[in-house]
Amino acid sequence: MTQPNGVNWSRVLVYSLLPALALLLAVAAGLLKWKDWSIRNTELARSQSVTAARDSAAALLTFRFDTVDRDVAAARERLTGGFRDTYTQRTQEELIPNAKERRVAAAATVPGAASESATDNHAVVLVFVNQTIKIGDSAPADAFSSVRLTLDKVGERWLVPGFDQF
Repeated sequence: MTQPNGVNWSRVLVYSLLPALALLLAVAAGLLKWKDWSIRNTELARSQSVTAARDSAAALLTFRFDTVDRDVAAARERLTGGFRDTYTQRTQEELIPNAKERRVAAAATVPGAASESATDNHAVVLVFVNQTIKIGDSAPADAFSSVRLTLDKVGERWLVPGFDQF
C-alpha cells in the first residue's frame, strides 16, 4: 500500500507504531508490578512492626522482682542502638535494685496498637498500654499510658531503637 507521496503506511504501522505500543505496555506492566510489590511489602512491614511493637512494649514493661534479671535480659534482646544502652544502664542502676528491694511486680498488656508509618525497614507504632503494678504486700495499682515505639528491621527482626512514653 504505497501512497502517492511514497510512504507505505502499513510498514510504518508494523515496524514503528506497534513496537512502540508494545514497549509502552511492557513499561506500564513493569511499573504496575513494582507498585504492587511495594504496597505488599509496606503492608507486610506495617503488620510485622505492629506485632513487634505490641510484644516489645509488653516485654519492656513486665517484670517480677524474683525474675527481674531474666526479664530485663529478655527485654534487652528486643532493643538496638542508643536506647539499648540507656535501657541497660537504667535497669541495672535503678529498676533491678528497686524491684528486688521493694518486691515490685509489673504486668503490662497492650489492648491496642496502630502504625503511624512504615517502610520496609523502619516503622513508628503507637501502642496503648495497661500496666498493673504491685509493690510488696500492697494492693495492685493500674496505670494506663500511650507509647510511641520506633522500630528498625535488623536482619529478620524488628528491634526498638526508640521508646517514648506520654
